[in-house]
Amino acid sequence: MSDIKRIDIKEFREQGYLQEANRRFFHPLGLALEVVVDDDGNEKLGGVWDYREDDQGVYYDIKNSDRKRKKRFRKNEKFIDKQMYKKSESRIKNLGFDIEPTS
Repeated sequence: MSDIKRIDIKEFREQGYLQEANRRFFHPLGLALEVVVDDDGNEKLGGVWDYREDDQGVYYDIKNSDRKRKKRFRKNEKFIDKQMYKKSESRIKNLGFDIEPTS
């Protein structure tokens, strides 16, 4: 297991991976991946919120956010879109697929 590389959770959050994982996958299912910050400022994954029984589930309410928050969300979205595009090209070229088929 020592060969496994891990991203720092603060970087994961700040670069938009958490935002987009939640916005694109977890929130539509009524779930939310959580990051918690301890007293020393260290960030770690905290768990998964479960609002599957709620009709609306979880959402960021971006449209009612201030300009600064909207700008940050859009910047993160663009960054992740770019990363997805780059990885997609490479994965299709090398593996024959982007998202791995289950059959």
